[in-house]
Amino acid sequence: MFSMLNIHREVCGYCGACVSVCPEGALELIDAYLSVSDVCVNCGICARVCPLGALEVVHEE
Repeated sequence: MFSMLNIHREVCGYCGACVSVCPEGALELIDAYLSVSDVCVNCGICARVCPLGALEVVHEE
């Protein structure tokens, strides 16, 4: 099974809540743009803390 983090940029408020809880340090806010590095393990912690629901871990086979 393949998982990936999907960012709904039209919803994201760029508050940084997800960045502060990422255990892998995979998220970074650069000039109001959220980027995800390849160290992301798709744990979903960021998606659970996002106040706007802008992050989603998608599972595909």
